[in-house]
Amino acid sequence: MTRMTTFGLAAGMALGVFVYGHSRTLHAQQPSATEIALPPDYRDWKLVSVAQENGLNNDIRAILGNAVAIEAFRNNVRPFPDGSVIVRLAWRYQSSPRNDAVFPAPQSFVAGPATNVQISVKDSRRFAETAGWGYGQFEGGKPVQTPGLAKACYGCHAKLQTLTPGADYVFTDYSH
Repeated sequence: MTRMTTFGLAAGMALGVFVYGHSRTLHAQQPSATEIALPPDYRDWKLVSVAQENGLNNDIRAILGNAVAIEAFRNNVRPFPDGSVIVRLAWRYQSSPRNDAVFPAPQSFVAGPATNVQISVKDSRRFAETAGWGYGQFEGGKPVQTPGLAKACYGCHAKLQTLTPGADYVFTDYSH
């Protein structure tokens, strides 16, 4: 009987430690009210558009949207409904040596090293200070912890809104 009691206590303590540790791990992974998490399935979302930026960033981009955002893009619904999530993947663009060997001059540019992933999340209550949009950036799969990042993102999106009031702070148009 003593062995069973000792075993039961030990098993109960081990389970308690596991549950406590697991719940702390889960809690640590939950973003705060203004933080943005990168959805695990975002690479499976539908393509909204592609873009190339010359100059400072010198990158190519794929802009993806979750189902809510895609529906709004396709039907030209503005403002975007809460729950819309737009993700921008960016890579340095570079000439393709393999393709360049076939053609007489460089003409095929492809994705090089990844630069970052940016995310915009529409939640009017959570992000009321930034017109309902929350912003995040990830490098190497980890969130960029730069203080004021969301406000800096919002600053540029707000400039767009003054130029194009119907854009709902979104730079990208849907490519049909």
